Amino acid sequence: MRPPLPLPDPLDREPFTLQRGLDAGVSYGRLRNRRFSRPSRGIRVPEDDGRPSRGIEVPEDDDGHKLAMLAAPLSQVTGRSAVAHESAFVMWKFPGFLPGAEGSSVHIARPDTAAIVRRRGVIGHRGQFFDDEVTCLNGVWITTRTRTWLDISRRMSVDELTVVADHLIRIPRPRFEPRSVPYATVADLADMLDRHQGTPGIRKARLALQQARIGADSAPETRLRLAVVRAGLPEPELNRGLELGNATREPDLSFPLYRVAAEYDGSSHSESDQVVRDIRREEDFAAGGWIQVRISKRHMADDAKAAVSKIRAALLSRGWSPAGPTG
Repeated sequence: MRPPLPLPDPLDREPFTLQRGLDAGVSYGRLRNRRFSRPSRGIRVPEDDGRPSRGIEVPEDDDGHKLAMLAAPLSQVTGRSAVAHESAFVMWKFPGFLPGAEGSSVHIARPDTAAIVRRRGVIGHRGQFFDDEVTCLNGVWITTRTRTWLDISRRMSVDELTVVADHLIRIPRPRFEPRSVPYATVADLADMLDRHQGTPGIRKARLALQQARIGADSAPETRLRLAVVRAGLPEPELNRGLELGNATREPDLSFPLYRVAAEYDGSSHSESDQVVRDIRREEDFAAGGWIQVRISKRHMADDAKAAVSKIRAALLSRGWSPAGPTG
């Protein structure tokens, strides 16, 4: 038997709708062949050496891309719909912990004037949507970042919602990334809450917005700041530029009144080149008369109690007291 012709590009490497396959010239008989996987009604997964594919071949750590490849045809076969909730959280690559975000089902939302989506591989949602709350991301209709932040509030803790809010309002540094404006402003998030009063999770979202601050570069920095303030320590400044002699440093957290700086050292700080840079950074702080407190992942356990203890000790050594000034 003559082997079938290769599928047209890009149907040979990503899920597609039955209609898209027909439009590309693939026969209906071939599309009905059991050699295709069918994750949901009207969806086909490309063949792999004549056998159904067991998954989409993408880098192991790129869950957002893998999800997007499956979400695209699922949203296309479901009219008036958009990827939302946990799936939008993954596709936007939000930081923070969201229970269920690692699931294999795709979350799809429709307006409350339409029926909820009911199909295999899909978790359906309904809600009120304004036109500017849905956008297109690499060919996939998806709720915007700000609308997604509101939708996930029902399943996230206040602190983890704050992690996402800090991520959204953070002012990017063009020398490190290809953008110059934040994903959203505090006013944008507040407007989203005002639009949807009474929606599940909105009370947590309001508390998170009150806690949000511009300046955190990562989720650990936000969690550390929240733990510091919750423990009654002064509220730190975030990534403020400090002139230290001939060097300029931007510590994650700083307490200028007491000349104390805290830095969260992630896994990359174990690399040899980074170790050299960290030593130089420590020397710069010392030369400028500052105490540098280095925080690692192990200090962040149990609501960052060990990290808070280290920062408190440094502040006390510089004259801070719980009854004293908080600036």
